Amino acid sequence: MTREPDGADAPAPGGAGAEGDPNAAQIAYWNGPGGERWVTTWPLLDRAEAAITAALLELAAPREGERVLDVGCGTGTPTLVLRERVGAGGAVTGIDVSAPMLAVARARAAGTGVLFVEADAATHAFRPEHDLLFSRFGVMFFADPRLAFANLRRAAAPGGRLVFVCWRTSDDNACATVPLDAARALVPGIELPPPHVPGPFAFIDCERVRGYLDGAGWREIAIERRDQLMYFGETTEEAADTALRIGPLARGVVDLEEDTRGRLRDRLAAALAAYATPAGVALPSSCWLVSARA
Repeated sequence: MTREPDGADAPAPGGAGAEGDPNAAQIAYWNGPGGERWVTTWPLLDRAEAAITAALLELAAPREGERVLDVGCGTGTPTLVLRERVGAGGAVTGIDVSAPMLAVARARAAGTGVLFVEADAATHAFRPEHDLLFSRFGVMFFADPRLAFANLRRAAAPGGRLVFVCWRTSDDNACATVPLDAARALVPGIELPPPHVPGPFAFIDCERVRGYLDGAGWREIAIERRDQLMYFGETTEEAADTALRIGPLARGVVDLEEDTRGRLRDRLAAALAAYATPAGVALPSSCWLVSARA
C-alpha cells in the first residue's frame, strides 16, 4: 500500500464487494443494516469494550515508528490510539468492508495521516510491510479463516506480530445472554448466533483458532483467557437502552413496534438490576486474547 496524506483512500484491489468474494454476505450486511446501526452506536460500544480494548493494546505494545494494520477497524477508535502510539515515524492503516463505518473513521481521523482502505482483509492484495496486525473483534467473520489468516500473514513484515481479541462461549458472556433471556417472552424465537460459523462466536474454541493460525503459517501462537466486566450504563434504565442498541439482541429487535420496545426496555431494566454496582451496571464478559508472529 502507498501512503496517502491525511487519511485519503487507497486503491483496493480485491476490495469489498468484489465479484466472487467468499465473504459477500458479511460485506452486504456491514454495508447495510449492520453498518448503519454501528454508526449510531459506536460510542456505546467503545464505552462497553473499554477494558477489553485496553488489554488488547497492552498485549500489542505498539512501538514508536512501527507500521500497523488495524483489521476490521470499524469507526476507528483503536486505529486512532495506534496512530498516537507509533508516533510521527510510524504509519497506521485501517481496513474494513463497511463504507458507513469507514466514513465515520475518516472524519474522526482527519489530519492524522491514517490511511483507510475499504476492502476485505481476507482477499485484499497486501504488501508485506506491517510490523503489527491488530484487530478488536474484527476477524471472526471470515468465511474461510485459514485462508484469511494466510492472507494476513502476507501483510506482515518479517517477524511481524498479529494480535487480536475474539469472544469466548456465550455461556461465559452474560453481556450477551442476559438481555436475550429477558427478551424471549416478548420476542419469540430470538436466539444467539450459532458457534463456529462467521459471526461473534466463530472463535470460541481456542484450539480451533490455534489450528487456523498454525495452518496459515503463523508461529509463537499464544492464547490467553481474559474476563472483564462490560459497562452498560450508570442506571438500569440506561443499561436497558444500551442492551437494545448493541450486542446480539439489537439485531433481533430492529423492527419492534414502539409499544413492545417500551415493555421490553422495562423487562431489561429489571433483569439488569442484578448487575448494578456502585460504578454502574456492568455484566460479565469473556474473550480470548490471541497473539502470533510471522
